[in-house]
Amino acid sequence: MQAQFTDERDWDQFHQPRNLLLALVGEVGELAELFQWRGEVMEGLPDWTDTERTALAHELSDVLIYLVALSDKCRVDLTRAVLEKLQVNRNKYPVEMVQGSSKKYTQYRQ
Repeated sequence: MQAQFTDERDWDQFHQPRNLLLALVGEVGELAELFQWRGEVMEGLPDWTDTERTALAHELSDVLIYLVALSDKCRVDLTRAVLEKLQVNRNKYPVEMVQGSSKKYTQYRQ
């Protein structure tokens, strides 16, 4: 769907990895602005208005769109990469060593 959107507008010429990464960073900044100066935000966002939730959904969507486009341009199978990374993290953070702790993996090595 996004590829079709881009193709229809002849924007692929601008969507090289560097440009996509910079656009992604910009969108993450816009996402961060929604949380800036709010203090701690409770799970489920109970104090947010419908308008704020819609803005959040749009910014999260922009981040995802650029992330997927970047992975596509870099020929990274994002689904496979995520599964591999989860396994790497399982190995770095075994349950019996890290449960209930937020320490970095380097602090657990003996």
